[in-house]
Formats: sequence, structure tokens, C-alpha cells
Amino acid sequence: MQLIDIGVNLTHASFDDQHVAVLERAFGAGVCQLVLTGTSLAESDHALSLCLKLDEHGDRLFSTAGVHPHDARHWNSDDSKRLRALLAEPQVRAVGECGLDFNRDFSPRPLQEKALEEQLSLAADLQMPVFLHERDAHPRFVQILRDYRDRLPAAVVHCFTGEQRALFDYLDLDLHIGITGWICDERRGAHLHPLVKEIPAGRLMLESDAPYLLPRSLRPKPKGGRNEPAFLPEVLREVALHRNESQDEVARHTTACARAFFGLPAIAEPSNEQSSDWDYR
Repeated sequence: MQLIDIGVNLTHASFDDQHVAVLERAFGAGVCQLVLTGTSLAESDHALSLCLKLDEHGDRLFSTAGVHPHDARHWNSDDSKRLRALLAEPQVRAVGECGLDFNRDFSPRPLQEKALEEQLSLAADLQMPVFLHERDAHPRFVQILRDYRDRLPAAVVHCFTGEQRALFDYLDLDLHIGITGWICDERRGAHLHPLVKEIPAGRLMLESDAPYLLPRSLRPKPKGGRNEPAFLPEVLREVALHRNESQDEVARHTTACARAFFGLPAIAEPSNEQSSDWDYR
């Protein structure tokens, strides 16, 4: 069984000097490929450098490049050129993380919208998929996306935590949906249980969003509460439960979906003697 983690913040300081061990645990848990999230130009460059440093054969680690709405206040006329250069790198497979966040408003909303629209325009020009963030901004987010959707090859709403209306609007726009450990949180994620079965196979992908969103249902819990890609099977378990599908079935179609969306190479299943020590360098 293979899994692909489409969103891991491996550039986070909590992973410093632990990248190899974190990846070994992920591969040992069946997470065969990972997409590292870029949230600013600096972090996008860092994510790319980790891919190049840690994945000698270039078939396990990939990244996105973009500017998160939290950092949209820093967007300027040179950023589009710098981002375009990053997106030309072979390991960079999507534009983003970009979007709108009207929950925290770390950047003024007009600047969030400007940065999102310029990144969507760049994705359309380059014909690259988009890795999207939306929080408490659904009506305006959908309005902007409708203006660009016909020109975009594909887009995924990363870490979907919204309600039914938002989900159906995104599916109507032919967007993909990323599900995280939020679905494992009985306090705030239970509304996703009936919704996850509404996502068609071929539009659903799984992500850890590590080091954030440790699945609350995970046992035993790691010391320190840091999430890792190795815990993605717990998200798989919860998703399979509420879709009334086997874990193998969900793993197959979410992995196939992620591989097609990001254009990732196929990975051979490990033999029994390799299963606990996957060679990725």
C-alpha cells in the first residue's frame, strides 16, 4: 500500500536536523512520496533545496512554490518574476500555497486578493496546478476562482475544513480536495465525517500538514505533539471509515489522484526485505 502526502511543511524549524529520520519513518509507514509546501518565496526556495538535498534520485520529494495569504502583505512587483523562476525548477510541481485567510487577517484583505490573483494568473500562464488555502473566506474565494478556473489545469483546496456549501461549490468548480488530520478531531472535525463520502474518487487527496494537525485519534500520541508524515495512515484510516471503503481502496485512489495531479513518477512497491528501510537517496 502506497500513500502520497500532498502537504508537509518540512521547512518548519521543528524538523531541523531531523529530516532524514522523519523521511525514513514516513517511507517505513508507506508514505512513498511527499510534496513539500512553500508558503513564501524564502520558504519555497528552502523546500526546493530540501528536495534536491534529500532525494538523490529525484522521485520521492517534490515541492510547491508560492506566497501564503499571511505573507501577502510582502508581495511586490518583483515577486512574480522570482516565483516564475522557482516554478521552472523540475521538482516544483504546483503554484502555492496561495489563497485567502479572513480568519486571522495577518495581511490586509485587498493585498491577499492581489497576491492570489497574480499567482492564479501565473499558474494559468505556466499551465501548472494550484495549491490553495481558504479560511473563513469562502464567498470571495469562490468568486475569484470562477474568473480563473477555465484557464487553470487543476487546483486543490488544501486542508479542507469547511461546511457542505463550500465543499459543493469547490466540487462544482472541478477542484480537488485535500483532507488532513482535522477529520480525526472529534471536537471540531466531526462535520467532515458525512462530507468526505461526497468527494468523488479522483478528486480526493490526503495530507499531513505536518508539523501541524496531529490526528487526535492517533494512539500512542508522540511526545511533544508534533505531527509527521508517518502519521498519514491515521488520516487514511479515518477517511476510509467514513467513506465506507477499505483502507487499501482509499490508498489506491488517493495516491493515483495525487500522482496524476502533481505529475509524479510511479514508485515500485518495496519487497518484504526493503519494507522497513526504503532507499530514497
